[in-house]
Amino acid sequence: MQYLLRNKITFLLGLILVSTSTAFSQNALDLNLQDHDSKRVHFGINLGVNRTNFNFQHHPIFLGQDSIMAVESINSTGLNLAWLVNLNLSEHFDIRTFPLNLTFTEKIFQYTLKYPDKPAGEDTITNKKIQSISLTLPLQLKFSSDRINNFKVYMMAGVKGEFDLASNAGARKAENLIKLNKFDFGVDAGIGFHFYFPMFVLTPELKVGWGLGNLHSRDKSLKFSNVIDRINSRGITFSLTVE
Repeated sequence: MQYLLRNKITFLLGLILVSTSTAFSQNALDLNLQDHDSKRVHFGINLGVNRTNFNFQHHPIFLGQDSIMAVESINSTGLNLAWLVNLNLSEHFDIRTFPLNLTFTEKIFQYTLKYPDKPAGEDTITNKKIQSISLTLPLQLKFSSDRINNFKVYMMAGVKGEFDLASNAGARKAENLIKLNKFDFGVDAGIGFHFYFPMFVLTPELKVGWGLGNLHSRDKSLKFSNVIDRINSRGITFSLTVE
């Protein structure tokens, strides 16, 4: 899986380099899609690759026990697929959202155990994976520069709400799980570039996101859960949008 994702990232970066070369080679009088930015509403398809992890706080009980020596959150790679709706406000400002926005991630907690339960499959270093399929609804304000030939740069910031379709907060048999809540909210910020082609606009974007809600549904009876207090999501996403 990681090998395939690396190949996809390499392909996307190569595509951007080709796009950049093509866009800057255009003559100033040969503008593609001249009326694109003046349209009140336009749509796009977005495909991205993300790197995510958890920002967390230890619960005070962590210092009073001796079975779990350390807890770490490991970065993992996932995919994003979304449908863009962009509303033009003025020459430089837009409001945009992604009414259909699916994020696939697999976050990992790594535990260092002093007394691993070998029959239960534990080792001194034990990883607990948390798979997530999130439906995200963002609302973003975009500020764009002037168009230079067939190129434009922009910055964006906004808020988002998330619903985890794979949340395990209600799981009954959860002895080896870390339970997470279904709902989260947070903020995004990023930078992107528009490359105007005769038939479409290609937009690479780099975005960082911070979850503000406490995702952890703590269960003091579970040894992998009771040593953690708050859990917040963190992520960085590189994406391509075709409009």
